[in-house]
Amino acid sequence: MASGEYISMRAQRDRYEYLLDMERGELEEFPDEEREELVLIYQAKGLTGSEARTMADRIMQNPEIALDTMAREELGLDPRQLGAPVPAAASSLLAFAAGASVPVLPHVVSAGNLAFAMSVALSALALVLVGGLLSALSGKNVLWGSTRMLIIGVAAAALTFGLGAIVGEIIGTARPLP
Repeated sequence: MASGEYISMRAQRDRYEYLLDMERGELEEFPDEEREELVLIYQAKGLTGSEARTMADRIMQNPEIALDTMAREELGLDPRQLGAPVPAAASSLLAFAAGASVPVLPHVVSAGNLAFAMSVALSALALVLVGGLLSALSGKNVLWGSTRMLIIGVAAAALTFGLGAIVGEIIGTARPLP
């Protein structure tokens, strides 16, 4: 999961850097056309032609401000927030490791049907708590957030279990439930 997160963030960052480089080149090669783009953008936001032209002229005086403005206004990017692949990968690794440990932990301290039941109960409790916490932190309904997380988690577990059972049957390693 962490490597996938790294690759995803790196690809996204590479794409954004490419777009910024393209915009930088356009600003250097075609400053008048870029100025006119800014005028049109600001007119679309409600400024008069004269106000938009004054603002565009002032922005175009500084190449870095011009690039930052065009990135935001034309591309919808914030050049200072392109994403950091390594921290994203590390947090993904930690989050998935923590999440994966929840259903496994009961099997470390017990075995058989008791471990299976504890794993299901502990996993359900973790899903409800995480869903509720995320909802509370985002100002949403905690009960709905908890329920939604539980439903999605149970569906994912059922799908994974079902696919595992099918693959086990196909390759001949299926075992009955504990």
